[in-house]
Amino acid sequence: MAGTLVLNASYEPLCVVPMRRAVVLVLSEKAFVVEAGEGFLHSAASSVPIPQVVRLARYVRVPYRRQVPLTRRAVLARDAHRCVYCEVRADTIDHVVPRSRGGRNEWTNVVAACARCNHRKGDRLLSEIGWTLARPPAQPSASVALVLGWAKRDPSWDRYLGYDLAPARLAAELAPPLGLTATA
Repeated sequence: MAGTLVLNASYEPLCVVPMRRAVVLVLSEKAFVVEAGEGFLHSAASSVPIPQVVRLARYVRVPYRRQVPLTRRAVLARDAHRCVYCEVRADTIDHVVPRSRGGRNEWTNVVAACARCNHRKGDRLLSEIGWTLARPPAQPSASVALVLGWAKRDPSWDRYLGYDLAPARLAAELAPPLGLTATA
């Protein structure tokens, strides 16, 4: 069964619920559909769009979220299951500064890696073998922990979880090159 992202009234991600629960929230007017998927759920009296993202009608106070626990699954999810060294499918995690050389087991030192790159790197530093990181490791936001339990993260959730491009960068990429004018 597909999942639906639930947002607070302030558009803050709260959790992921089964689609059936999201439909019940919408029908009981406790939530509004923000983004609908393809298709409709039909009953004898009405039809409801399949919700991908819903927003609660009332604000729900959420206790302070600390940090996302560092797990293999969370590291692979943060790096989209791609090796940071060669961009193929990652199946292991690697310490950028090896633990044998004083590297810590923390978000800024752990990356997803394929078995081949992890074995080739061994206990060496990146500077010793001339490698660079495709992207620097960082601790994900607490909203990422919401979707780690779901096998597939719906792409329509990305803008609410902070995975999309920054608006200024997106506008720059969509703008025509200098010297050219867009015609309608």
